[in-house]
Amino acid sequence: MSHVEKCSVQITDLTALKAACKRMGVEFVENTHTYKWWGRSVGDYPIPAGFTAQDLGKCDHVIRVPNVGYEVGVVKNKTGKGYSLLYDFYGQGQGLLQKFGKGLTRLADAYSVEALKAKALAQGYLTTETTAENGEITLNVTGY
Repeated sequence: MSHVEKCSVQITDLTALKAACKRMGVEFVENTHTYKWWGRSVGDYPIPAGFTAQDLGKCDHVIRVPNVGYEVGVVKNKTGKGYSLLYDFYGQGQGLLQKFGKGLTRLADAYSVEALKAKALAQGYLTTETTAENGEITLNVTGY
């Protein structure tokens, strides 16, 4: 069975996504055009909005998690603006949820932090980051 979902965060900065992957100890593989998943849609779960069954499994880049059978596909949006993250959470994809959380929330959070840090730096600001015991990240932005 396939249960492919799309992360709710739109990726607009691949450099920040690569930094988020490094931060989380996973591999970002450029120019890999298929991601590992169940392999076909069997119609038991809705296909992510904006995609067809034929789109599933195809991507522009891949995120690999060590010792997990499925991967996250980094797929250029059909509008030409940014990327979507597609993944199958069924069966072998459970390791993706263990690593990234339901909806890939931990990956989305790491991406958001890295994208904000890059934007602040580009505008001439310094950043410092703290992580609370509950995992909440605080990013402080200051001028030079």
